[in-house]
Amino acid sequence: MRIHRSLPSPEAADLLDLTREIADRELAPRADDFEARGEYPREVLRTLGKAGLLGLPFGEDVGGGGQPFEVYLQVLETLARRWLCVAQSVNVHTLSCLGVDRYGSAAQRAELLPDLLAGDRLGANCMSEAHAGSDAAAMTTKAVRDGDHYVLDGTKSWVTHAGVADHYTVYVRTGGAGARGLSCLVVDADTPGLLVQPRERKMGNTASPTAQVVFDQVRVPADRLIGREGKGFLVAMAAMDCGRLAIAAIAVGLAQAALDHAVEYAKTREQFGQPVIGFQGLAFMLADMATQVAAARALYLSAARLRDAGEPHSTEAATAKLFATDAAMRVTTDAVQVLGGYGYVKDHPVERWMREAKLLQIVEGTNQIQRVIIARAL
Repeated sequence: MRIHRSLPSPEAADLLDLTREIADRELAPRADDFEARGEYPREVLRTLGKAGLLGLPFGEDVGGGGQPFEVYLQVLETLARRWLCVAQSVNVHTLSCLGVDRYGSAAQRAELLPDLLAGDRLGANCMSEAHAGSDAAAMTTKAVRDGDHYVLDGTKSWVTHAGVADHYTVYVRTGGAGARGLSCLVVDADTPGLLVQPRERKMGNTASPTAQVVFDQVRVPADRLIGREGKGFLVAMAAMDCGRLAIAAIAVGLAQAALDHAVEYAKTREQFGQPVIGFQGLAFMLADMATQVAAARALYLSAARLRDAGEPHSTEAATAKLFATDAAMRVTTDAVQVLGGYGYVKDHPVERWMREAKLLQIVEGTNQIQRVIIARAL
């Protein structure tokens, strides 16, 4: 299905063309095999880094692409259309860099960002805990100042890139209770006492490693503190807004893939002497799917343009995340229905896409949390 896009520059159009080329060549042929084996595609991320696709929303002074966020999100959508794991990996990597870029010192930015944005190093975020998911202010992992180091103790849950990341952006408690007591530290993966636990056994997105990470008396140089003590909640909230927009874009890419596959199948599958797309019941289902995808795309792009203009966009990010991921769940489920029995077996990818869509309703704040944010804004 052809997508009509209004892009801000010819360079943006070229970037999307490059992304489609890489996605068709490097992602689509690998997705089923890597997901079946649960193997993380680290080399693909290096390829994206060499192509300049890991640093799009960051400044050129640190090796980034200097692109508007709306362009970055459409790159994520294009990647997700071929393989959700890779698009979500780019999102997580970007969020791990965001705090350094926005709140880090000049020395931190110069030291950390060039290798990260080039794909030579991989980042991860450590925010959620067993009893502190969407309620970031409730986290208990602590860091105590000891001379020119911080000593970390605690456990982080649901860490994407656990065991394959080169560094972890860790949100910790350095002060009292609540949001004002949080800080943000960058911890190298090979630091003694950083212990990656066995991978979670997930229903989808199995190529992406997710696990708990334990910090047992982990000593981190004090110059790895991002911003000032007590400002970690601001870093976390900025990351959440960006992450929610990214998940919305990824959901649209996944839903678009399911819609495209269902349409092609309906054109070729014949019953009662004609292609099944000629039956109104099925054709109307496909029309509803297409409408959901288009509406979700419009929502995330509208929110991204607010961000690019420097306008408040937290509520719009929550709205886009909520609508797009619910739409992806509906569209992928309907794609399975369009294919009938074939949709339920692994000969077609729609069953995998349906399992992956469920993840998107949960990460970066469940959709129930998004409704809380939107309702409060009302």
